[in-house]
Amino acid sequence: MTNRECAIVMAYTGISMLQGEKLKYFYDYVSEILGEPVWTHEFYIRADEIKEKSKTDFIRLCAEAQ
Repeated sequence: MTNRECAIVMAYTGISMLQGEKLKYFYDYVSEILGEPVWTHEFYIRADEIKEKSKTDFIRLCAEAQ
């Protein structure tokens, strides 16, 4: 999986797939789908919104895997 694909899975499922320096791909993806920068403490507060906005990308990723 690419780092972006891992970020999509993280955003939709909440399962951590990136760590250390690669965590920036998750921050970048979430900022992209929300349309604004996101602080670490906001991930929990906005978890439902992040999941909903990443749903299309997650489904597309799953469909491509088959």
